Amino acid sequence: MDKLIEKLAAELSQPAAYVENVVNLIDEGATIPFIARYRKELHGSMDDQLLRTLEDRLQYLRNLQQRKDEVKNSIEGQGKLTEELAAAIDGAATLAEVEDLYRPYKQKRRTRATMAKEKGLEPLALLYFEKGGVCADPEGEAAAYVDPDKGVETVQDAIQGAMDIIAEMISDDAAVRRVLKDFYHRSAKLVSKAADKEPEDTVYRLYYDFNTPISKAMGHQVLAINRGEKEEILKASVEIDPEALCMCVRREVVPGRAAMPIVRAAADDACTRLLHPSLEREMRTELTDAAAEGAIHNFALNLRPLLMQPPVKGKVTMGLDPGYRMGCKVAVVDGTGKVLDTAVVYPTHGPRQKEEAIAILSRMIKKHGVVHIAIGNGTASRETEQMTVELISRVGVGVSYAIVNEAGASVYSASKLAAEEFPEYDVNLRSAVSIARRLQDPLAELVKIDPKAIGVGQYQHDMPQARLSQTLDGVVEDCVNAVGVDLNTASAPLLARVSGLNGTTAKNIVTYREENGVFTTRKQLLKVPKLGPKAFEQCAGFLRVPESKGVLDNTGVHPESYPAAEKLLELCDYTLNDVKEGGLAELEAKAREIGLDKLSADCGVGVPTLNDIIKELMKPGRDPRDELPPPVLRTDVLEMKDLKPGMELKGTVRNVIDFGAFVDIGVHQDGLVHISRICDRFIKHPSQVLSVGDIVTVWVLEVDEKKKRISLTMKKP
Repeated sequence: MDKLIEKLAAELSQPAAYVENVVNLIDEGATIPFIARYRKELHGSMDDQLLRTLEDRLQYLRNLQQRKDEVKNSIEGQGKLTEELAAAIDGAATLAEVEDLYRPYKQKRRTRATMAKEKGLEPLALLYFEKGGVCADPEGEAAAYVDPDKGVETVQDAIQGAMDIIAEMISDDAAVRRVLKDFYHRSAKLVSKAADKEPEDTVYRLYYDFNTPISKAMGHQVLAINRGEKEEILKASVEIDPEALCMCVRREVVPGRAAMPIVRAAADDACTRLLHPSLEREMRTELTDAAAEGAIHNFALNLRPLLMQPPVKGKVTMGLDPGYRMGCKVAVVDGTGKVLDTAVVYPTHGPRQKEEAIAILSRMIKKHGVVHIAIGNGTASRETEQMTVELISRVGVGVSYAIVNEAGASVYSASKLAAEEFPEYDVNLRSAVSIARRLQDPLAELVKIDPKAIGVGQYQHDMPQARLSQTLDGVVEDCVNAVGVDLNTASAPLLARVSGLNGTTAKNIVTYREENGVFTTRKQLLKVPKLGPKAFEQCAGFLRVPESKGVLDNTGVHPESYPAAEKLLELCDYTLNDVKEGGLAELEAKAREIGLDKLSADCGVGVPTLNDIIKELMKPGRDPRDELPPPVLRTDVLEMKDLKPGMELKGTVRNVIDFGAFVDIGVHQDGLVHISRICDRFIKHPSQVLSVGDIVTVWVLEVDEKKKRISLTMKKP
């Protein structure tokens, strides 16, 4: 355990005592949001992302140790485990190194080498391969192994069998493989070509004649090539100078060996027949794993700001789910997301139907007092947006619209959850409700959808799905707990993302609420079936109870810190009533005047927790999303034909990928800002500068209406 803690501490540049505390908390069942928010003194205020990195590495290192033990036990069972080999296995830093050391001892399928061993040729191979000395008469030595009954008909058969055994020994040698892997990383190239001699123009055309050093291969290039190969449009390989590779192998095994010509020939055979195919697979796997990990990381980076988009709270909102054949689905929801009205209109079916649609929507807007219109960005979005602008001009001032990313709305509307939530509505109308609610509270609505369906990644369907889900679920969990959840209005899917809760306890909370009325204190949670003291400890601080008489129940102050909060107020000459009335603007200044260290000691909590309590008391029930720039609400519309090079526009970042960012500038098609046009300094990845949801100023570079491509720049021309 001590070595594990030391390694994690070194990797993360954190004190070993903090790392050990976090490991203990994880082992005790504490969640990352709980550790990050309510156990800061134990880990020095690490943020949730660093804590998740620690958790991931902890799991990897524990799996690595388990595999080391399995490998040593297997080799020991064969009676071949030496002290040197055990030390090498213990010292391996990765699973790949452990597997390389285990290669010679693995059970193999029948190979040329195993067949040669069955013929009794292993002693001859070892004689040829032993260090020092000279085999003066290789053929004479081989003659002793000629045995037609064993299938060794001639001297040459014996030599060939010995060479097969030597080739496999070289191929399985961990030291040789380590040297060759370094050589591949320095010298090999990733190459792709079109599978057909006369290929069609496809999205893979950039890779019809492509090669790059594997050390410089970009993640999106690797993933694109992999997908093109899977679709049989591309053929890919890892190429390396064969003579240079053989020279590299010879340098490792030939000098100082007996029977050099035979060993040299075996080394060349090992190189071309065994090592290159094996190492090519390993390099491709390594590239794919690195690309997938990068893409998963990028997806997580994009998902966080998408979920944390500022809500447009408390306003009656109309959701429009555009469509051609099936029409435009309409739903009006009140400020809390409750459905008030629904309809289906057909603005794309002709001028008469468009007029009818505007008339119907006008009546709905006036009847329900609609303030905002949310338009899904899918099929027929542009036509629906144009109709909406005309609608707003007729209705008059006071109504605005926003384009909402509807990725995953259809997944949600067809789900069992949506059917339970809206049994009276068909699938299409559920989508319109979801789109309206996404504008009102993106986080509360998006948690109902599998994060992979939200559409802010690249090649997400090619990722290791378990790893992708684990990472994205962690992001959702962190976001939900950072914002906090209203215990009396939250849906079961939202509650299930709260620290310490799961699908079962979330449903039990909703059931308890329906049967007993709203919660009036946090302590009532302990009456919910299957929600015990441990779950209460983990979840209570993240749940808000606006209806509670105790004002602290509607803050991020954990129940365990209520006495500390009350003591703090007393020492600063305030009361809980002052918290209710929002009269604590000077609390932080007063606390600093008295001294945080003194208050910390008097209140019985650490300084980080004390600071958190002060912030919560100054702004009870605060939503961190309110401090971010609000979404862009529009009243007019642009079309691609309106765009001219040099035009300056405001836009919203919709997706950040390896080679740039897609920005919504108010036309149906998002524009691309290439990584080279994001800023004046060099950046390795667009995420260093941009996040999903950022409001940015861009200039139009080029518009290709035929291919529906818009090139943008963030550098002022």
